[in-house]
Amino acid sequence: MSLTIRALCVGRAYGLPKPSFTYMCNWGAKQDLPLIMFVIEGGEFPVVVDTGADPSRAEEYHGLVLEQTPDERPDTSLRNIGIDPDDVRLVVNTHLHWDHSSNNHLFPNAEVVVQQRELDFAKNPVTWHRRQFEALPGLEAAWRRAEHQISPVHGDVTLAPGVSTVSLPGHTPGSQGVLVEAGSQSYLIGGDTVYLYENWDGDAEGQPIPVGLYTDLVAYETSIKKIQGLPCEVIPSHDFRVLERGRFS
Repeated sequence: MSLTIRALCVGRAYGLPKPSFTYMCNWGAKQDLPLIMFVIEGGEFPVVVDTGADPSRAEEYHGLVLEQTPDERPDTSLRNIGIDPDDVRLVVNTHLHWDHSSNNHLFPNAEVVVQQRELDFAKNPVTWHRRQFEALPGLEAAWRRAEHQISPVHGDVTLAPGVSTVSLPGHTPGSQGVLVEAGSQSYLIGGDTVYLYENWDGDAEGQPIPVGLYTDLVAYETSIKKIQGLPCEVIPSHDFRVLERGRFS
């Protein structure tokens, strides 16, 4: 069995403040970001990692300019590469921010894997993180559309041959990555622990740069060190270069 990771664009956000993505760096700069859904192929069934945002909520609830073409809808993008969304049996959310979990319901036959700590926090986040989880008055968070499909996990868990979760708290309490054994190469889909290659490549001293949005910077450092100890290539969550490459195998 040889697994392959495919990166699919499911939207783009424009003109975001770059310090949100590079902690204490790049003041005054703006950053355009893609929203990326990953598909792991080659196993018994396709596995989807993160399902993108709901563009209809972007401006009103999140203050973002978010563009998504019809072909970039998560279900349509899968059909365009020959995968029926009904055949997806496993969806992994690296965390429950709205731009990673809004379309879980488009995969009705899938079990949705989330860390239990993330699920608990998403239901009642601290005030300053409520918007990212859509825990707002009068609004049902988009991830709740598929809440009945969620199977919480605790820590590092094997999900399928060659596919496992890696607990990476810091950006959110239950952030996780997905480790994929693709032949002789291992890859870590890092979620928002690593937004950009710039985060992982690091500063002038070679130290990784955290993202600017987090719940626990101490836990974040521990998670970074955990990744550094893994023999894998890290795949960021919001870097256009990931889409340019397209396939990891």
